[in-house]
This record gives sequence, structure tokens and C-alpha cells, in this order.
Amino acid sequence: MGQFFDQTKLPYICTPLTGKTTTQLLEQLDNILEKEPDMIEWRADFFEHLYNEADVFSIIKAIKEKSTIPLLFTIRSIHEGGETISLTEAEKVSLLCNVCKETNVDLIDYETSNDKKDVELVVKTAKKHDKQIVLSFHHFEHTPSEDELIERAKNAAKFHADIIKLAVMPEEKEDVFRLLEVTRILDDMFEQPIITMSMGELGALSRINGWLYGSVLTFAVGIEQSAPGQIAIEPLREAIWNTKQLMPNW
Repeated sequence: MGQFFDQTKLPYICTPLTGKTTTQLLEQLDNILEKEPDMIEWRADFFEHLYNEADVFSIIKAIKEKSTIPLLFTIRSIHEGGETISLTEAEKVSLLCNVCKETNVDLIDYETSNDKKDVELVVKTAKKHDKQIVLSFHHFEHTPSEDELIERAKNAAKFHADIIKLAVMPEEKEDVFRLLEVTRILDDMFEQPIITMSMGELGALSRINGWLYGSVLTFAVGIEQSAPGQIAIEPLREAIWNTKQLMPNW
């Protein structure tokens, strides 16, 4: 089930940090820590000083000094729902690799749609420095076919992902059901932990009950959404708890 996930404790809840400045980030962190998530994702593409490696390292250090909660470091590309950043892809890859080398983050996210050589370099560097690598795919316009989603996951596995993540946008209820069915298939197919979600308001079902199909982690709002459809951590945790009480043997 992987280094950070225990089958008996699913699902885990991750909350994003989305501050643009150091002050905003640390204020968000203090608020989020009170809510006791299982993981924190720093969406560094929101950070105004992403170009300054020393500032990035300093914030990671501050986060880790305040908490032992596992930290996922992500620079989401604009093509997969991220913010506009000043870095080229080569500079972004360099920063990701240096974060692996020089900081004590626990996990790194990188998208499988990037250049093959870049994916291979980030994976190699992450593993060399004992970081878990989340290889992800996001589609913000629609939900691809079952076959395409499975191929996306297989591609992540070929790159030796420690964790495979798929996030897609539904246009109708059937898209959400398809994503959940794909999750069940992938959970049977791979040893790696699977993270899936159907985004937007329509996809909320997958954020609450995706774990019933094999998704190990769900994302919840701490302060601000990092993706459409994220639910605040308190009602999400309550909904999951209620489901577990009603289905104790699932």
C-alpha cells in the first residue's frame, strides 16, 4: 500500500497550501494544522517567488519544522490546471530535482504528460533521494474513456511511479461512475496506491466515496481550493466517518 498509506485507515485526507507569499503560506499552514489533515500539499505554482530557490527551500524548512505531517511538493502545470509561473519547463525540472536533493519533503508530484526525459529525470532523482514520486494526469475539460484512463495509469507505472494519480472533469453523472469503475480496476491492477477524483461539484461523490473503490487519498479545502469541487475538510471528514459507521465491514 506504500510508505504513507495503511489499508485499514483509508481514505487519507490531503489539504493544499496555496498562498502567494511566505506570510500567506505560513498563516494557511497554522490554520490547516488545527484541522489535522493526513497530508499537506504545497501547490508551489501559486507562490510568487517560485523563481527564488532559496525562498522555496526556506518555506519547506518552515513547514517541516512546524509539523511532521507528510508534505507533497507540487508545481502544477498550467496545462493541467496550475497557475502561470515564470519558470521554463527546464527550470521547473531543475527546481523539482533540487527540492529532492536539498530538502526533506516527503513526496514530489510530476505529470506524465511532460517530456519523457523530464519525467525520467524527476523520477530518478526523487528515488535517489528517498522521495515518493506521484505521477499524475489531469483533464479539466472532460472525462476520457475507460481505456484511455487505464492507459494513463499504465504509463505512470512504466515510469516507476510510487503513487498513480488521475483527476478528470465530468460532464454528466455517468462520467463520475466511469471514473469510480476505473478506480476499482486500477486498484486490482497495480500494487502502487491509486489516487483518483472526479472534479467539480458533480464529482463530489468521488471525493467522499472514492476510497470505497480503491482511491487512497482525497483532497479537501483547508483555506482555499486548489482544484474545482474540493470540499472543506470538516464536512468531508464527517461524511466519510458516517459512511464508515454505516458500512463497517467494507
